[in-house]
This record gives sequence, C-alpha cells and structure tokens, in this order.
Amino acid sequence: MAFVLSSCGGGAKDFIADNYSKSSQVGDVALYSSKDPVGKTVSKIVDADEPAARSADGGNEYLRYDDDIVTVSAGSGGGSTIKVEDIDGTYRSGGYAYLGPGFNPGSPVSGSSGSGGSGSAK
Repeated sequence: MAFVLSSCGGGAKDFIADNYSKSSQVGDVALYSSKDPVGKTVSKIVDADEPAARSADGGNEYLRYDDDIVTVSAGSGGGSTIKVEDIDGTYRSGGYAYLGPGFNPGSPVSGSSGSGGSGSAK
C-alpha cells in the first residue's frame, strides 16, 4: 500500500516508493537506494511502468514519465541510486538541460543553448 501522493497516481513513482528504500527527500526530489545494479533496477521499474522516453548517458539511465524524470545511477558501495524528480514546474521553467531525442519538448529554454553543463547528452 503506497503512501506517496501523486497527481498522476500509480505508476513508476509508486512502484519505486513501494520497492526501494527512501534515503532523502528535498522538495520535489526523492532519492531511493536499490541493492541491484543499474541495469536490473531500471528493468524492474520499466516492467512496472513503461516510460514515455528512455535514454542512457555515462552509466546513468533516464526514464521520462508524464510528470517525473527517474534517474538511475551507480550507488556508492554497490547497488544503485534512484532519483525521482517531479518535473511539473522545474522542467517546464528551464531547470533541466536537454536530455536528447525522446525527451520532448526538447530543450526547455526554447531551444537555446542555455548556460552551464560541460558535458553533452547522448
């Protein structure tokens, strides 16, 4: 039984809350830990709720849902870290860099290159 409130209800956010240990919550960003490596953790999340888009870069996996971006990365000491970010306001106001094809509406800052970030999304 999930106790996470979500405007879209169910889905990946509830699956993650029900199956992984929450390590922190700051605003609309929650961090969870998994004992499984990145690939296995991502497979379980995708099996529970297929994302609208999916991308990988530098060992991180990004899953975009209607109202959330889920980032799974290698955890310190093994396993993986799952970051769930509510994108309702942050993404639409330009708070994220362009994550590549499938992460429309593309660059949240009207297609401009913006500032910050020395790497490139693949």
